[in-house]
Amino acid sequence: MRAAVLREYGEPLEITEVDAPEPAPHGAVVAVEACGICRSDWHAWQGHGEWADDQVPTDYVLGHEPAGEVVAVGDRVTDVTVGDRVAVPFDLGCGGCLECTNGHGNTCLDGTALGFERDAPGAFAEAVHVPHADYNALPLPEGVAARDVAALGCRFTTAYHALAHRADVAPGDWVAVHGCGGVGLSAVHVADALGARPIAVDVDEAALDRAREAGAAETVDATATDPPEAIRSLAADRGGEGAHVSVDALGRAETCRNSVACLRQRGTHVQVGLTTDAERGEVSLPVDAVTRWEIEFLGSRGMPQTRYDELLGLLDAGQIDPGSLVGRTVSLDEVPDRLAAMSEYETDGVEVLTFE
Repeated sequence: MRAAVLREYGEPLEITEVDAPEPAPHGAVVAVEACGICRSDWHAWQGHGEWADDQVPTDYVLGHEPAGEVVAVGDRVTDVTVGDRVAVPFDLGCGGCLECTNGHGNTCLDGTALGFERDAPGAFAEAVHVPHADYNALPLPEGVAARDVAALGCRFTTAYHALAHRADVAPGDWVAVHGCGGVGLSAVHVADALGARPIAVDVDEAALDRAREAGAAETVDATATDPPEAIRSLAADRGGEGAHVSVDALGRAETCRNSVACLRQRGTHVQVGLTTDAERGEVSLPVDAVTRWEIEFLGSRGMPQTRYDELLGLLDAGQIDPGSLVGRTVSLDEVPDRLAAMSEYETDGVEVLTFE
């Protein structure tokens, strides 16, 4: 089958023939109909993560946001059958440990990360293997397009888990979102769907335009003003000044600190953006202010498999529209150039690989 293979960090992915996957006894093979192209793929392509023992291997297929049709299953698979249309989370759980059985498969110690670890090759390919398929191959509502599910990818699932489960966003809350790439735009859209009031922050006017379309109540151009000061001014009501919840969707030291600094008393920061080689996983924070105002600092990664039905239900009901954030669909041959475009922030909204 054809796939996009990482040979050297930072060098264009090679479009080439690789062996098609065969199902493990507990696994399934999914013919990829669509796969989102995410900034986490860019981090992987750049070779980031060695500081956290999280660097992807070379000679490896990237891509972690697939949807498609099951074409083969292992002999121990009981719930997934050939012909099922499924979404596949990147944070693959083992399905049997305490974390998985308690509904926290995204933090499974025995799990693996699709498109990031050697034993889970990714989905920038015509087919992808899904281990522990009864737990990780998640059925799609009838009639939902694979492109829209790929646009959900890790960005909507991460944003939804961060806001609905980790930060417990309530209707009327001010939610600041720093960085309006894929996961940032998803956070804006999800916050709006939850009845909150999103404030989108970016340096690019086109990104802010997309954020307004996604549901931003207010926008902040970070090139023209101090973001924390602007957010505190916009979100001054209900006995406080600043955002109730703030998300760093970019992973830079500046955006992380801005996110913490824009919060009101007892506000909640959620970190979803991964750091670059400039930060190497470490960011200094105003700890005295965090203590004084009882600020919460949370991490969020992906979403538990057991809660996907919440988000897919919103999609099926039309309460969220990930397809509206898709700026471009591309072929497999175009994937290397679209990853490279992320280096200069030249992508347009969410971009999705499709096989037609």
